[in-house]
Amino acid sequence: MLTAMTPERVVDLRPRTIVRVIVIAVAVAVALEIVWISRHVLSWVAIAVFLALALDPLVSWIERRGRIKRGPAIAITYVIAIIVIAAIGATFIPKLIDEFNGFVQALPNYVHDLTHGRGRLGFLERKYHVVEKVREQVQDGGATKVLGLSGAALSITKSIITIIAATVTIVFLTFFMLLEGRDWVERGYSLLPEESQPRWRRVGGEIYGTIGGYVTGNIVISLIAGASITVVLLIMGVPYAVALGLIVAFLDLIPLAGATVAGIIVSLVAFLHSVPAGIVVVVFFVVYQQIENHFLQPVIYGRTVQLSPLAVLVSVLVGAELAGILGALAAIPVAGSLQVVVRDLLAHRRPAPAGGPPPP
Repeated sequence: MLTAMTPERVVDLRPRTIVRVIVIAVAVAVALEIVWISRHVLSWVAIAVFLALALDPLVSWIERRGRIKRGPAIAITYVIAIIVIAAIGATFIPKLIDEFNGFVQALPNYVHDLTHGRGRLGFLERKYHVVEKVREQVQDGGATKVLGLSGAALSITKSIITIIAATVTIVFLTFFMLLEGRDWVERGYSLLPEESQPRWRRVGGEIYGTIGGYVTGNIVISLIAGASITVVLLIMGVPYAVALGLIVAFLDLIPLAGATVAGIIVSLVAFLHSVPAGIVVVVFFVVYQQIENHFLQPVIYGRTVQLSPLAVLVSVLVGAELAGILGALAAIPVAGSLQVVVRDLLAHRRPAPAGGPPPP
């Protein structure tokens, strides 16, 4: 039985189309290369955006209450932030210095116990012969091989300069974003068709609420975590309680994994102090994680981000893979913003009921 032969289809591409595709591909490659080269600056911009969103409610409140222009309101906000930071520094830095000095003074005893296989760290010498291995490395390659000191001074200097430049840049970026951000947003809305501007203004307002609520809420939760673990460590007599509390507050800013890493670090230090202190710290972290996950986060994030736990986990993992810690920090507000946009698009794609008004 013969079957009819299907005719061959020939696609004729015009040279203009081929050139256009090549130009687009080259433009995309150049854009990605530019983004990769300027990734550090883009990360500073992202941090400035989050800080501006976190400070904007306070700036707006001062602007309304004081009936002053936005520039002086931003200056007052900066003064308040500097006073708060200075107060925290005056409260904690002397304690940190004392604890660091105590650690330095106790370090020779730790080294003595380690080299003689005694104390809580003695097992490193008894089982793994750490001291002998370090001596062998020193004899073979010197301190440079053991500690990786080649170029260390230059690397540290570059890191300090980068941190200073990043801090100054972020401060000024945040200031100008607070000062001109609304004007830029209005210019963006003005480019849209007039009939669609109310819709996208509403979407922009929801995104602003999502990101601002997340930034503020994350800071509040981290402060609660750091303060509570500091109190527990002080009660149990664990040394370096304030420093460890600050580490917990910083790491707790990272969703999901940050609190776990902080718990492991603090628990190890507590066990080095005493076994009961370590057990109490472990129990505290387990209980606190339940309170934070089932009470603090739903209360603080419930009316802003509104993401399911699965969406939070996936977004944090993807963000961490793409941009490390900064990506993990930005993952939840970005996912919440995408959720707002997708929800709006789905609402406007649904057919309106017969004779009824269009979707809001």
